[in-house]
Amino acid sequence: MKIRATQAIMECLLEQEVDTIFGYPGGTILNLYDELYHYSEKITHVLTAHEQGAAHAADGYARATGKVGVCFATSGPGATNLTTGIATAYLDSSPVVFITCNVGENLLGKDSFQEVDSTGIAMPITKAAFLVRDAQQIPDIMRQAFAVAANGRPGPVLIDFLKNVTAPDQMIDYEFIPWRENRSCASMRSLNASHQLKNTNINQQDVDTLREMIAEAKRPLLICGGGVVRSRAHNEFRTFAEKMDAPVAITVMGGGGFPGAHPLTSGMIGMHGSRASNVAVDECDLLIAVGCRFSDRVALDPATFAKQAKIVQIDIDRAEIDKNVLTDHHIIGSARRVLEMLNEGLPQYDHTEWKQHILPLRAPSVAADSAHLNPQQIMETIRLNTPEDTIVATDVGQHQMWAIKHLHFNYPGQLLTSGGFGTMGFGLGAAIGAQVGNPGKRVIHIAGDGCFRMNCHELCTVQHYNLPIISVVFNNGTLGMVRQWQNLIYGSRFSQTTLDRGPDFVKLAEAYGLHGYRATCLQEVEDCIRQALACGTGAVIDCVLDMDEMVRPMVAAGSPITKFLLD
Repeated sequence: MKIRATQAIMECLLEQEVDTIFGYPGGTILNLYDELYHYSEKITHVLTAHEQGAAHAADGYARATGKVGVCFATSGPGATNLTTGIATAYLDSSPVVFITCNVGENLLGKDSFQEVDSTGIAMPITKAAFLVRDAQQIPDIMRQAFAVAANGRPGPVLIDFLKNVTAPDQMIDYEFIPWRENRSCASMRSLNASHQLKNTNINQQDVDTLREMIAEAKRPLLICGGGVVRSRAHNEFRTFAEKMDAPVAITVMGGGGFPGAHPLTSGMIGMHGSRASNVAVDECDLLIAVGCRFSDRVALDPATFAKQAKIVQIDIDRAEIDKNVLTDHHIIGSARRVLEMLNEGLPQYDHTEWKQHILPLRAPSVAADSAHLNPQQIMETIRLNTPEDTIVATDVGQHQMWAIKHLHFNYPGQLLTSGGFGTMGFGLGAAIGAQVGNPGKRVIHIAGDGCFRMNCHELCTVQHYNLPIISVVFNNGTLGMVRQWQNLIYGSRFSQTTLDRGPDFVKLAEAYGLHGYRATCLQEVEDCIRQALACGTGAVIDCVLDMDEMVRPMVAAGSPITKFLLD
């Protein structure tokens, strides 16, 4: 049947079961927003304060729900304001479809008002970028975009519509095809071939070879990476770990892929990894990394990484194999399916002696000191006073490491953090997306004072939509992680890292119509957390810390994983 082009875009969103969009309107995308007005009962739009906030919200929504996030923005600066959010989603394999509109065909290439080559900019930081010049292509391109975003290794996709394509008089042929049936149509068959989205045929011999390696190992170690979280393979991974009876090191992106308090958990791995995990890497004889790309924050010195071990990498993306660390064996495929195959008939192993050597190296608890507020006290208070399924969104820096080290994450999407791109300002937008997607759960946003300043304007979004998000600001008056490096590596030359300036975060929260609290000692943190949980609205808790609090332990970039600079 014939319908408006903009109507077809909305219908294609409904095909994909999209019910939530994050965005910010502008001139070139107004035709689309005008159509959205007629779909307001089927699709909820969340208006953020800035396009970057919308991008992070769509990303957080995708991570926390397992669905594909959707974000709208206009041309020019609207589109370029998305780029940090797009890159953040790309580096962390988060499925988001970004939809922008550009100037009309007659103005293209003439440096017209708010014209920019959106697809050209996005090409290196997306799985695919589409420029739509012909309205008749809308259904196929929309379906392709969602398929590319969600299949294989997930990631962001950009669709840029020329304004004339969305004109009110543009009519196209359209047939509603629910997404479960999309793969049967011709366009999907072509897409699967061109983007290699068919399920990878996992080589049974590769699985059998790994089983033989497991049988021979005396000191095995597992790494739980982001691929376990993205494929929702947490149950399969837990079964595998328990059958192997092996310690489990968890990457930053692997948080939630394996229970943080499980007896086999050895803690975070890498630059700020636990002594248990880093020593285990150095001494194991078999290392099996599932959904882990061995980034420079994990394999700091590839030449000495797991030097005594046979290294096995399981990943859905062939490009990641042997890219950073050379492997002795690898299996290409979805983490979930590979683990299912491995678990079939895998015997129960016993590595008690190896566990007794490694697991006691996990950092012991630090005694509470009520006279001096420290990060662990804050994290412990959050953990003890919030529901076990609370979603935690972090920004980037010391507070991020403290959160990952001291809080327990038990399911995929419980930890939202920018691991690959390291995006300051990510947390509040991600928390908004997570809360919108999980209205029945508690969402805690953990930030440093430097990160919080970057996107604190999204507090207006928290207030307007009555989202009960609690932002806990670790306020040490400095760019903490950078200062830590300056302390340890740069002779305490603190160049431009001291944040001796406003705003007053309590007053800022109140200015946005939210509750603001300040804590300077353990008892005040406990009181503030309880009040914030009970207030029924969004809140900001300003936790005042010493400027020279550090993340421990620490290994310098490029060093062997057990050469601790700070322990």
